[in-house]
This record gives sequence, C-alpha cells and structure tokens, in this order.
Amino acid sequence: MLRHTYIKWIFTAVCLLLLVFSFYDSSFFPWLLITGGLWLALTAWASFDIRSGYYIKTTVSNSSVKQSSVALTFDDGPTEYTAEVLDLLKKFGQKATFFCIGTQVEKNPELLQRIVSEGHLVGNHTYTHSSFIGFWPVQRVSEEIRTTQKVISAYTGKTPVFFRPPFGVTNPSISKACEKNGMEVVGWSIRSLDTVLKNEQTILKRILPRLRKGSIVLLHDTSHKTTRTLEQLLLVMKQRNIQSVTVEELIEIKGYK
Repeated sequence: MLRHTYIKWIFTAVCLLLLVFSFYDSSFFPWLLITGGLWLALTAWASFDIRSGYYIKTTVSNSSVKQSSVALTFDDGPTEYTAEVLDLLKKFGQKATFFCIGTQVEKNPELLQRIVSEGHLVGNHTYTHSSFIGFWPVQRVSEEIRTTQKVISAYTGKTPVFFRPPFGVTNPSISKACEKNGMEVVGWSIRSLDTVLKNEQTILKRILPRLRKGSIVLLHDTSHKTTRTLEQLLLVMKQRNIQSVTVEELIEIKGYK
C-alpha cells in the first residue's frame, strides 16, 4: 500500500535531483514538470479516495470473515430518517454502524440512544461535517473529533473508537488528529452514491454487483430515497443469506474505548 511518508521523500529527492540537473541541462526541466505533476496528481487522488490508505491506515473491508457478513454503515445522522432505517434493520434482524455528526446528535439525542439500545454501533463523523475540513490544521480537526466524542459519550456513556472523515477526505492534518485522539479510521469498499443518484434502482445496481463477503457499504440516513433503497437491499440480502454486522464485529476491533 502506498504511504505518504515514503512517497513524499522519494518525490522530493527526485524533484531536487532533476532541478539540479536542469541548471546544467535544460532538457531535464520537462521531466521536472512531469514528476511534479505526477506528485500533485497522486496527492489529489489519495486525498479524496479514502480506500488508498495513503495518509493513515484505513479499514475498508475484511474478506477474511468466516461467515457471509457485510457491514452496512450510515453517515451524517441522526436525522428524521434514522428512525425509518432503524425500523427496517429491526424488521430484518440486521445490525449496522452509524457515523454520527455531533451537531446532529445534539438535535436528536433520543435517536442516538435508540441506535445504541438496539445493538447498533456509533462512530465519530466530526462535529460540523465541514466542507473545508481538508484545509484545517491538526488542532481544529482534533477539536471536531473531541467535541463529538464528548457529545456522544454524554448521551450514551460510550466513547467511539471508529472515525470516518467527511467526504472520505484524508490528509496529514486529519491523519495526525486521528492518531492524537486514538481513532481507527473506517472507510468503505462500496460507495452507494445514495446522495447523488436519482432513484433507488440505480443505487441498488451500484451496490449489489459489488456486494461480497466482508464488504463495508456506505449509505446515508438522510432521505426517503435511501430508506426505500435499504428495504430492497435488505430483501436481497435475506434471499442471499447475507448478514449485516457492526464494523466492530466485521473487523474484530472493539468499537468503544
């Protein structure tokens, strides 16, 4: 797996070497530009694809599980739609993991408590879910994580171990903030795009062909579209004898401190 620490020094060394050569032979300058461009492209891709694990170790699946198990995960709640999601999970006897936003928890503490009481797992998804988190320094990212930890703990008595950064964005600041707060980063192997795609059939067609043992599926408990998709997904899972478990159970790491 590519890791930022090693790649950074390799590209830095190569670029410096090419820069020195360019002073003596201008034919090396285009290679300097190409190398710099590749570095920027790699950095951009790695920052927006959480599955790369480029900046921090990230769990995206576990194909070594013995049973035919997957982990359904829901981001950005709890919201008015979370109750519908919980009703469906209860109806089909499935468990899930909810990566909760701190401000949403403060608005809907009873839903957070229901998530926990019904045997689901809660993870940290920052306090504000800001679109600018990728530009924040370590201290501010750390504050987002810590504040959400306190809010979740205040209502449930539990302090999450798992963290999912907004939009799946990672960078050195987010990596250091996670390490500072002892968080395990969880991504996904299947991104449903349920906030982007127009209808549940299109979303299902994206999920089902990719669904296999050990998958972690990204969904959002933020719309009726997703709840309708979830009901159909759970029906197919029942037919295929696929069980959804918490991330804790799927990867065998304790979900709370």
